[in-house]
Amino acid sequence: MGKIIVEVMLKPEILDPQGQAVGNALPRLGFSFAQSVRQGKRFEIEVAGEPTPAMLADVEKAAEEFLANTVIETFVVKVEK
Repeated sequence: MGKIIVEVMLKPEILDPQGQAVGNALPRLGFSFAQSVRQGKRFEIEVAGEPTPAMLADVEKAAEEFLANTVIETFVVKVEK
């Protein structure tokens, strides 16, 4: 069984209020490591066998049409080993 990962993030020019809220809360909770925070989505898609180029193309199409709003989001498709 293989796994294809789709990571979706807001484009850099789009404001991220959830990320800002997390970024503002971290110092109040004693964590001072973050300069900024952006929040995204991660989809883990399990497939039968090793992912093929055709499967990756289908996932790419699904990400473009359904999983991400490409007006305001970018996405990356990758295979997890």
